[in-house]
Amino acid sequence: MTGKNARQRRIVEIISRYDVDTQEELVSRLFEDGFSVTQATVSRDIRDLGLVKVLSPDGKKYRYQVQQPKDARSERFLSVFRNTVVSIKVAENIVVIKTETGSANAAAETIDRLELNGVLGVIAGDNTIFAAVDTAVHAEEVAAKLEEILRP
Repeated sequence: MTGKNARQRRIVEIISRYDVDTQEELVSRLFEDGFSVTQATVSRDIRDLGLVKVLSPDGKKYRYQVQQPKDARSERFLSVFRNTVVSIKVAENIVVIKTETGSANAAAETIDRLELNGVLGVIAGDNTIFAAVDTAVHAEEVAAKLEEILRP
């Protein structure tokens, strides 16, 4: 484990326990825990961890919080996917998804949000999506999972 990983894990622990609203306060709390860091390092950690400022429960100040992941299974996205996908085929390690004209980008967003195992990236045109998958075996699995979404 590197110092960066330990430090970032500690940042998440700190912000889950305390209403930390400034980078300076985070630097100070890290220093108390034996981490000698600069504000610039903490700033990079905040970006890397995807932290956001939200209103504290008492409504009096803002505090850092781990950003909640996108709702991958949002019914809205799944509905778009179900209603626009025409076919799903596998070619080696590429999954090719055909959609109704103009719907590929919305359907591709659903695939991104699902964060399926092995998917390296997704490219969408007007009515075609290419999902690059790390192996042919994973491509078959990805295609099967996408087919499951199409079933009512």
